[in-house]
Amino acid sequence: MVRASVAALGAAALTGAVAPACAQEAVANAGNAPAAVSTTATLADSDSPFGMPEAVDAASVKMPELAFKPDPSDAGDYDKYYYFRRTDTDFATAYADVRECDGYARGLASGIGYTQVPYPYTGTVAGAVGGALGNLMAQAIFGSGEKRRVRRVNMRTCMHFKGYDRYGLPKKLWTEFNFEEGLSGVSEKDRTRYLQQQALVASSAAPQEKALGL
Repeated sequence: MVRASVAALGAAALTGAVAPACAQEAVANAGNAPAAVSTTATLADSDSPFGMPEAVDAASVKMPELAFKPDPSDAGDYDKYYYFRRTDTDFATAYADVRECDGYARGLASGIGYTQVPYPYTGTVAGAVGGALGNLMAQAIFGSGEKRRVRRVNMRTCMHFKGYDRYGLPKKLWTEFNFEEGLSGVSEKDRTRYLQQQALVASSAAPQEKALGL
């Protein structure tokens, strides 16, 4: 029995593992009954960096309308307007996934920043004012659209990585439980409501159309 104990502890030391209390007790009683020691480990940083969302009763969340008659004109916008769905997924899991992916996709920068005007106005008050006004116009025209695009890319990439399929929707139905973030966003209350509805759809919708992929 002593040799068995030493061998077991030696094996644990070689693999860098630290035997849990229950495993140590099992080794001590190896002569009485064999015991299986689990080697499954969970990485400390494998959980969402945004924390676990609050518990929500799925019955309190309103299921949005998803039924529609396919129209070729709508299909051209499916890269913007869609919903996610994964089979065998409960609401709590879908809500945690949606919240995590939203965390990665919110508050993004457009990549458009201040640009100094070229010579001969560089370093002058007129140049600084003109540059500021020009950059404000650029943000208003291009920045909002770019931030919306980057958010879509991040959400699609994150949810695809988690195994969710994507299905197209007409814009009219999509806007009932989704939102976009350009130069302005939505309130936290509305954001939470939309994300809960997205999670309900992701866990219980019955898609009629073909999955779109990433």
